[in-house]
This record gives sequence, structure tokens and C-alpha cells, in this order.
Amino acid sequence: MSHPAIQVEQLTKSYRTGAVTTPVLRDVSLTATPGECLFLAGPSGSGKTTLLSILGCVLSADSGRVRLLGEDVSRMRPRDLVRFRRERIGFVFQRFHLFEGLEAWENVRLPCDLLGIPRRDGREQAMQLLQLVGLADRAHHRISQLSMGQRQRVALARALAGGPELILADEPTASLDADSGAVAMHLLKELCSGLRKTVVVVTHDNRIFSFADRMLMLVDGRIAKETVHRRADEAQAETPAEYAGVGAA
Repeated sequence: MSHPAIQVEQLTKSYRTGAVTTPVLRDVSLTATPGECLFLAGPSGSGKTTLLSILGCVLSADSGRVRLLGEDVSRMRPRDLVRFRRERIGFVFQRFHLFEGLEAWENVRLPCDLLGIPRRDGREQAMQLLQLVGLADRAHHRISQLSMGQRQRVALARALAGGPELILADEPTASLDADSGAVAMHLLKELCSGLRKTVVVVTHDNRIFSFADRMLMLVDGRIAKETVHRRADEAQAETPAEYAGVGAA
């Protein structure tokens, strides 16, 4: 049995405004296994985005323990967190955060540049990833020339560049129509399962709930409900041949 990719124990987080302290996360514990697609859902203000930010090593918790990919990140120094985030976590954003003036393949290659991967190898990896998301014929198009759905696919390819083991997606379908959102989620789940990535998705979009292997509902900073759509061990199939060597540093 594999070790958890994510292990969170009794996490708490509050925000202070002047003399007022507002609890956001209250004694949250959860795990996720390699290859699993975990959704965090709940009303606005429930703490799901804060939890995702802590998993992304962007925010620190007030108390509790966070282990990601075998590392105790809750005890890391800030510079080590930056390195860990750059090397081992990929992000998919609601508004894509792509560079309009760059071509699609150049956007995808950016994480490789930050990791010091040789430019030729980074370009080759970018082209492979764009092919996997069905955009090989748009590789040399600038972002401004792409549809919203195509932009999200470029963002997904970029999140996989450099070979991160953990993918965090913040409202990945919020800017998409129903059809484009379904395409994006199908690709996200298929690619990450094939490449053995663990995925955590924060969403309000009940149209995509069926893509989750497991869903946690947060209410008032606590996990109020867990829904299992598929056993975690079923998410760990053999890596298909088309994914071999793709997205690896």
C-alpha cells in the first residue's frame, strides 16, 4: 500500500483584523493518495481556498501538521518551501495566469526554465504536453489567439511541466462554459491519473462533481461531509504508454 501523497492533521488557521480574530479552518484532518482526484467543495467562506493555499505552501497554518509527498512542509523554512513549491507542485488557476504575448508552447515551457531544465529539453516537453491536451496545432499561437477552453488546456499543460507530483486547481472551470469545463476536467483527471499525479480541486461548480474520486464538503472551516465516488486504490492503474516520460524533469 502506498504512502499518502497528502496528510493533514488537526489544521487550524485564523485571520486577524485589528482586534478581531476570525477562525477559517478548525481542526481539519485529511489524506489523499497518489493518483487520487480529491475535490474540496462548500459555500463561500468555508475555508476551502485557504486550505488549498496551505497545501500549495503559499500560506502557513496556525497549528497542525502538513505532510506533502513524504515531506513535513509545516516545519520547512521559507526558502525551502519556495523550492518545494517550484519543484513538486503544479497549479491550475481560475483565470489561467498565462502570458498573452507568448506563444502557447512558451507558456508551457516556463516552469522548465525556472527549474533550470535545458531550453531544448523544455521545449520538447512543452510540445509533448500540448499534444497530450490536444493543442499540438496551436503550439505557435499566442494566448490572445486562443479560445477560453484552449487557454485552460494550455494552463493544464503548464501545470504538468517539470514533473510535479501534486496538482492544485482553484476553480478550474469557473471561466468556462459547460462543454469546455467538461473537456478540461476530463483532461485533468485522465492526464493526472495516467501520470500518477495527485489532484486537489477547489470548486463551486456542481457540474463537475462527478469527476471527483472523493469529495470533501467544508462548512464553517470543518469537514462536514465526505463522499467517495471511487476507491483510492482504483485510481492507481498502470501508467499508459502515451504518458511514459512526459512531464518528467
